[in-house]
Amino acid sequence: MTDITYSVFNIPIRLTDERWTHIVENHDDMAGYYFDVLETVAEPTWVLEGDEDELWAVKVVSKEKVLLVMYKELKERNDGFIPILSGQLFLQQKFKNS
Repeated sequence: MTDITYSVFNIPIRLTDERWTHIVENHDDMAGYYFDVLETVAEPTWVLEGDEDELWAVKVVSKEKVLLVMYKELKERNDGFIPILSGQLFLQQKFKNS
């Protein structure tokens, strides 16, 4: 099964079962966040450019936590997908450790 959400640039972004399984196998803390991942792409707080043509959708969940979803847009094909890593970042931990 594949779910599709639309990015802020109105590009359909696919999340396949295979990719979701890959994400959760590597980040088990994301297991309960399937629909939050799709929502983060559709309604992010910020969209940042990554190093390898990917975009990073960031959604603030609380003062201490954000969701980060990396995705790719293929504008010439009007298509996109979530290829790899998505995760939660705990901001206070990052700031305290840096």
